[in-house]
Amino acid sequence: MKSLKYLLLSCLSGIFLGLSWPTYGLTYLIFIGFVPLFILIKTDLSNYPLKLFGCLFLSFLLWNTISTNWLFHASLAGMLFAIIVNSALMSLTFMLFSVVSKRINEKLSYIFMISLWISFEKFHLIWDFSWPWLNLGNVFSSKIELIQWYEYTGTFGGTLWIILINILIFKVFEDYSNKKNITKKCTVLLVFFALPVTLSKYIFETIDIKGKPTDFFIVQPNIDPYNDKYKASNFDNYLYLYNILKKNKVKDHTIIAPETFFSEGIQKNSFRHDELNRRLQIIKNEFNSEILSGIELFEIIYDSTKIKDYSNQLNNGRWLNLFNSATFISDKIQYYNKSKLVVGVEKMPYKKILEPIIGGSLMDFGGSTYTRGYEDSRKNFSSINKFKISPIICYESIYGEYVTEYTKGGSNIFAIITNDGWWDNSQGHKQHISYSRLRAIENRRNIVRSANTGISAMINYKGQIINEIGYGQEGFIKENIELLDDLTFYVRYGDFIFRISFFFLIIIFLHYFATILKR
Repeated sequence: MKSLKYLLLSCLSGIFLGLSWPTYGLTYLIFIGFVPLFILIKTDLSNYPLKLFGCLFLSFLLWNTISTNWLFHASLAGMLFAIIVNSALMSLTFMLFSVVSKRINEKLSYIFMISLWISFEKFHLIWDFSWPWLNLGNVFSSKIELIQWYEYTGTFGGTLWIILINILIFKVFEDYSNKKNITKKCTVLLVFFALPVTLSKYIFETIDIKGKPTDFFIVQPNIDPYNDKYKASNFDNYLYLYNILKKNKVKDHTIIAPETFFSEGIQKNSFRHDELNRRLQIIKNEFNSEILSGIELFEIIYDSTKIKDYSNQLNNGRWLNLFNSATFISDKIQYYNKSKLVVGVEKMPYKKILEPIIGGSLMDFGGSTYTRGYEDSRKNFSSINKFKISPIICYESIYGEYVTEYTKGGSNIFAIITNDGWWDNSQGHKQHISYSRLRAIENRRNIVRSANTGISAMINYKGQIINEIGYGQEGFIKENIELLDDLTFYVRYGDFIFRISFFFLIIIFLHYFATILKR
């Protein structure tokens, strides 16, 4: 009977968490998602570590599978790796909470839980196997009216809120089960839930940021990335772009084309003399418009002293640096190389350690199995019209503090360029654009988003999608969009919630070890 109870609690938690996730989810389930796990840890199962880990793993496996099963459209192996590793890490986090909470007082143990989970999420943002897709604060990306205060806290504010509400609900349940008075705890719960919601709705209704309006033209070609995209030449794509601009009488706009729109590799140091650049200059001059587009660039290195940690060895003493880049054709040519790379597809994690063991092969999505190069810092493109635009390439848009580096560098508007067709018409591309709304709120920047296959859109600084092109559709968006320059609290101070949490984590760990030494 006990085993059935443990199994039920594990499944309930995983289902609540999974069904809360955007964009299909019942968001408010997130506030009770951890409650069954807190109940589980309070049972005698905590005396049997392997059984407890098994129950925790089942719960997190359900959450990960329900929320990110769409990964199998790109790679079954990739999906299994991401789900299993992420579930194991989440389970270990709760296991550590279970172990430490036995040696410290209850209030301190819950502070430890909050600090530990936030530190785990930060770890998932920075290590080589980074996969922060399920960081708790992301869950509100389709409920932007609840989280306008992210301009102060970033998504870690959402994580803190969620875990705190889960703990309070668990304590109410525990007192109710023990027939204690729950009035005080219910009042505290109501206050902690209602205050952020009330504040957010007030900000949402009253915020009004003005800036200089500028014309943008967003292109969505809708090309199958598996069968068609990498067969098209740069000249084919140039003709496509030229014709759509001609047909729609584009003039004096900033044109946004998607990630790897020009997918035939071009040697970086000779692009100025390449035929593609000559043709793009024709577009710039004929339509009096600047162009921001995804492009594939590469470098051949002959001097071994100049190779980077991402360089791919060829033969005859040569190395290849390959970049998933953005270029900006204005009064001068500007480049930016994607820096948050997809594990197993664009980068070999811990390359110096793993490459000698498993070789240099990566998953083949689009014809390349080489590790990509990256930029050392964020870079904005400077327009001849006196504004700065940020080239944010695909996966980079899910990293909160990372994106604030563009804003600190003077960005007035974000251009997210992506290719979301890898995941078919699933929750993957819907969640991806939904997460972009969080970056708009955190930075209070308008966003122009161009997806090859996915959802292209204009998103305002409140996180509202003002205009969009649906999945599987070809089209364009012509919008007059304001350029903004204010800096939010979050842009100025970044993930301060993590830094505070990490401080508490260290202090409580030291206290925990001190209690062991005393005993």
